[in-house]
Amino acid sequence: MGTLVLLEATAKADSVKELEEFLRSRLPETRAYDGCQGITAHRSDDDERILVMVEHWDSKDHYQRYLDWRTETGVLAELVGMLEGEPTIRTFDAVDA
Repeated sequence: MGTLVLLEATAKADSVKELEEFLRSRLPETRAYDGCQGITAHRSDDDERILVMVEHWDSKDHYQRYLDWRTETGVLAELVGMLEGEPTIRTFDAVDA
């Protein structure tokens, strides 16, 4: 059934536009990564600095390999540099209901 990943983050006030450009350039790579079923980015309508990424992966293992790759290549550190603190990442398994 796959794994749902929610990444929540708050951009630094002076990094909002830079973060949007960063996502435009990096998300196509994510979508092409093995096991990624899709990813969308959403900005809060109350505060433009708050971002949620909704990701669908074949499995938690696929996502973990992706996250390891992004860490090894420095992309995760680049993302965190535009944020107020670390992002919150939560994973969910589908419920057969």
